[in-house]
Amino acid sequence: MRNLAGFAGRTALVTGAASGIGAAVALALDAAGIERLLLVDQDADGMERLTLSCTVERWAGDVADEALWNSIEAKLGTIDHAVLNAGVADGAPIVGLSHAEWRRILSANLDGMFLSLRSALRAMTADGQARGRSAVLTSSVAGVKPVAGTAAYGASKAAVAHLARIAAAEHAKDGIRINAVAPGRVDTPIWTRNAHFAQMVEELGSRQAALDVLAAETTPLGRFATAEEMAGQILFLLSDAAWNVTGTVLVSDGGYSL
Repeated sequence: MRNLAGFAGRTALVTGAASGIGAAVALALDAAGIERLLLVDQDADGMERLTLSCTVERWAGDVADEALWNSIEAKLGTIDHAVLNAGVADGAPIVGLSHAEWRRILSANLDGMFLSLRSALRAMTADGQARGRSAVLTSSVAGVKPVAGTAAYGASKAAVAHLARIAAAEHAKDGIRINAVAPGRVDTPIWTRNAHFAQMVEELGSRQAALDVLAAETTPLGRFATAEEMAGQILFLLSDAAWNVTGTVLVSDGGYSL
């Protein structure tokens, strides 16, 4: 019988693994019985702080650095799953956006996604037994719905969603499923580490109050998702339970894009 839920005996690569959705995915895969986790993030200390029971290998570096991926590929071996989640966020109107900032965001979000996906697919197909393997790429609702002030971030995340579809078309014949998730507001550092959020916390008196105001302003369902909730959706897309799902973008935004 096919394993419809667990990940026993399997290996997974997770980028952006030190915090937020990436860390939640790593912990969820560990709880689901994954045998080996390969974690990549610039934050080496954050990866070390994760308490995991499986075999873990960690690489600290910039996902947009091809030399990093050449080094990882040399040691990666065969993998079954990949969650490609590393990225950065910032915003400015197009007329005020510098080319350097445009390049910084696209480098992390798109160049890094291409390099990590290429390495993951090579590792999935190297042994000629790719059927049943899967990948999930983290896009964003900003790549689905045009949002003023998000030119670089939104364009990069729209490209990530389309990259997932192209990869799915290229590898369906191998039995590899590739999907993307497009989160809306999620309670992770990518949202809560910025100066605007810090100002809201100071004005409103608490972090939760700031989250509640932002959720009420932007999310019809009225709250931010948690990283753990997003991890559950990603694990479903990775799992055999989603064997017939490929080339799709799961929008998980509390109704923001309606």
